[in-house]
Amino acid sequence: MTLMKSFTLATALALASMPAWAQDLTIGRGNEPQSIDPQFSRTGPNQMTALHIFDRLALTDANVRMRPGLAESWTNIDPMTWEVKLRQGVTFHDGSPFTAEDVVFSLTRAPDVPNSTASFAQSVADIDSMTIVDDHTIRFTSKTPNPLFVENIGTVYIVSKAATEGKESSDFNSGSAAIGTGPYKFVSWSPGDRMELVRNDAYWGDAPAYENVTMRFISNDAARVAALLSGAVDLIDLVPPADLPSLRANPDLKVYDTPTVRLIYLALNQADDAPLLTDLAGEPLPSNPFQDPRVREAVSLMIDRQAIVDRLLYGAGEAASQIVPSGVFGYNEAISVPEVNVERAKTLLTEAGYPEGFGITIHSSNDRFSQDGELAQVLGQFLARGGLKVNAVETLPYAVFSKDAGKNAYGAFVFSYGNSTGESSRGLLSAIHTYDKKGTGNGTLNRYRYSNPEFDAAIVAAASIFDPDARELALKDAAAIAARDTATVPLYFQALSWASKVGVDFTPRRDERTLAMGARPAN
Repeated sequence: MTLMKSFTLATALALASMPAWAQDLTIGRGNEPQSIDPQFSRTGPNQMTALHIFDRLALTDANVRMRPGLAESWTNIDPMTWEVKLRQGVTFHDGSPFTAEDVVFSLTRAPDVPNSTASFAQSVADIDSMTIVDDHTIRFTSKTPNPLFVENIGTVYIVSKAATEGKESSDFNSGSAAIGTGPYKFVSWSPGDRMELVRNDAYWGDAPAYENVTMRFISNDAARVAALLSGAVDLIDLVPPADLPSLRANPDLKVYDTPTVRLIYLALNQADDAPLLTDLAGEPLPSNPFQDPRVREAVSLMIDRQAIVDRLLYGAGEAASQIVPSGVFGYNEAISVPEVNVERAKTLLTEAGYPEGFGITIHSSNDRFSQDGELAQVLGQFLARGGLKVNAVETLPYAVFSKDAGKNAYGAFVFSYGNSTGESSRGLLSAIHTYDKKGTGNGTLNRYRYSNPEFDAAIVAAASIFDPDARELALKDAAAIAARDTATVPLYFQALSWASKVGVDFTPRRDERTLAMGARPAN
């Protein structure tokens, strides 16, 4: 599984022959990180930022297929013992060598980063022990038989022990601790404005084409498109679907499309103290209606998913029934997309004791993914038509919204889950399994507090099966339990588009990450 360094003489000559302007790339991003600390949050904006500066033991390609990163190879000695060989000759941006000490330190630090909005705790929860054999070999034992053990720990970003020990996330934001092994070095971050990076010419892997990268954070869709049209940026992500026809027709631009593995869903808060659920007079309800699966199913049946895809997204999406799309390991083809059925929804509400409905407030981000604020408004219309009283629809910047979503601040809210491993177990364990931060680390992304012991047992058992065929069947069974129970309300998998000026080529990724490493001067 060894990867060879690809910074060949031909690559060097090609870079040297580029005009000066080709050494600089400016990207207009629709969202920005909450922190430069790569272990602060597993959310998409943080991860796509971290991948420029830091590496992981395992990386993924544009199709979300796992490949070696800082771990050159790994061997399963027995069901609970793994030996990981680390890549030799790798250095951090300050010139210090990368060793096993940095890996052990990083995996130990990951679950305990203060104020994390989406912890890496689940990634490392199955580690029982770590033994350093030598500077580039670590022997791990797991708490349970886990065929994806290395893939799971491989999602944690590796930091320098020397540069990070005793430091806080704020030290990454200032740059003093932002020292990784990645393809770019951190220069500066101005929250709400931009981030500056410079190429790491000592990088062990593929050499990026551009020497200097500026990421401008432009959350407004119209402003981001205008920046591309004016030449202020070279590449933008999250192209608004409504702008695609005109951008495709512009001879000075290129458009890149790909289906993604990001599920957009409506979360129904099932905690005992879920807020903002009222009777028709606006008074708090004595109990939480979303704890009744009939109510959750009723909400699901009120929503016309295909209409959302066709009319709101201009076709840039696929109606969803479960946590991963067709073609991904663990997808259950027997789970169909729920058809809108308002009459059945009203019947279920009546059976659950809410014949006249009840009041809800819908929350969403307004700058995380394309049309997220508009989606919340559309959902409000569907639920009002289905018999609920929509007291309000409120949208917020993602940086604010995501923090509050994890603090039981909303009764019903729009969120998303982006699959990063190319199979379903990680999503089922992190986003649907019962929240268990102090124990197994499962459920760390279960912000809506769904809990079903039958599902928990099924997914934990499935994730421990080493035979791929048997594991996939078990994952399908677990997905069926969640679907039957309407654990959450899947809406759609989004398709994404990027656009660039004609002088830039770009490789889109199914995991939605806008990476400078995927851009290069056009031939």
